[in-house]
Amino acid sequence: MSATQKQKAAERAADDVSSGMKLGIGTGSTAEFFVKALGQKVRDGLDVVGVPTSERTRQLAEQEGIRLSTLDALGTLDLTVDGADEIGPELALIKGGGGALLREKIVAAASDRMIVIADESKTVDVLGKFPLPIEVNPFGLGATRVAIEAVLKGMELPAQLELRGGDDHPFVTDGGHYILDAHLQAIPDPSGLAEKLVAIPGVVEHGLFIGLASKAYVATADSVITLEK
Repeated sequence: MSATQKQKAAERAADDVSSGMKLGIGTGSTAEFFVKALGQKVRDGLDVVGVPTSERTRQLAEQEGIRLSTLDALGTLDLTVDGADEIGPELALIKGGGGALLREKIVAAASDRMIVIADESKTVDVLGKFPLPIEVNPFGLGATRVAIEAVLKGMELPAQLELRGGDDHPFVTDGGHYILDAHLQAIPDPSGLAEKLVAIPGVVEHGLFIGLASKAYVATADSVITLEK
């Protein structure tokens, strides 16, 4: 997707923001366009307070002059705007390509509404072509990996897990965790897989966002399409 398309989807979402809102602000290349669009509106007089989902987003929001707070201080949020790696039926999502899925999900779950911004390449009939990020505790990584593989095999999915960053230099999330990327190709039962993964003690969170998004703005070459449940 071109930067122009990302910008169009982000600007459409920014139009849904009104003064007085408490906002969750997502992470990733498309979300960064939203931060910039929001920053312009703030400079034009929009009065909002945001909760960033990553340190990178926090830094960019501060540069844009957006007033920030914490989820602990605000309690609940009116709206979260974030990108997605895949958008499936009923606005089920795969997120976490940028490594911020835990904070993104906590913030989205604390929001009254979640709007997803993406390009048309992210919409799919079945989730799973994009590798599913699974955030795990470094302690007991081997045991956790075995447990995840058992779940995948039990659901007749490929048990192909890759430690993000590799064994020598694993990627570390803002929360101090590792990410295992599951190359599944297709996930026929996202809800069932989500339930089984979260029951594994070493799994902190996974990138299946189900029942959280209420709307998506999807940019095409010449327009922005609105998807709703």
